[in-house]
Amino acid sequence: MISPYAQTPYAVRCDWGPIGADEVGPGTAVVAVVDVLSFTTTLTVAADQGIEVFPYRWRDERAAAFAAEKNATLAVGRSEVGPAQPVSLSPSTIRAAHGVTRLVLPSPNGSTVARRLAETGATVIGVSLRNARAAAAWTARTLPSGAAVAVVPAGERWKIDDSLRPAIEDLWGAGAFLQGLLDEGLGGLSPEAELAAAAYRHVSPHLRDALYACASGIELAGYGYPEDVEIASEVDSSTVVPVLDGDSFRPVPV
Repeated sequence: MISPYAQTPYAVRCDWGPIGADEVGPGTAVVAVVDVLSFTTTLTVAADQGIEVFPYRWRDERAAAFAAEKNATLAVGRSEVGPAQPVSLSPSTIRAAHGVTRLVLPSPNGSTVARRLAETGATVIGVSLRNARAAAAWTARTLPSGAAVAVVPAGERWKIDDSLRPAIEDLWGAGAFLQGLLDEGLGGLSPEAELAAAAYRHVSPHLRDALYACASGIELAGYGYPEDVEIASEVDSSTVVPVLDGDSFRPVPV
């Protein structure tokens, strides 16, 4: 029996986090990973600068060796940034970086989902509010006839038990991409995908304020990183799509 959670009757599917990715990803041609605060926002900022990005597991002691093996810069935690290690998951550090051409980017959510999806055989792309429309246009142009698309809002993790916290900013980012697919003439959205698109349409007139007001936005600003929220709110400012090729995302202009 086909899993009822796989949404296989629909051409466009949507579900949350690593487990949701395992359900809706297999059998699709393109999977969009959405982690607005901050993995895919940082990824799109890097793509705008032509940087190749290697997603990596969060808090893995082998990350430094992996970066050395790939001749890449390792992004550290936000609180670890300093003169010797100026680049972190914060998109503002990527924007300010000079001479970075390859980057290892650990992340507890989006990076984990991306690596997991790469094993399904689907083409994995990084989507944020910054490049949602460009990513939808690229998907509509490259999607084989009759093929399916999956969208995975990564969500966050509860500190108390590491369970999934559905993060509304990722719902909005997924919805922005899904609305872009609708605008490109692609239909067949599952009810879950329809909900995400509707959520984006509802919030779009005041999206910047909503990002600052949501739990993740308050958290980041409270920790001293309001610029991360500001960069995340740059809706459709990017025309580059990060496409996972092997073990790295490479920027593809649209």
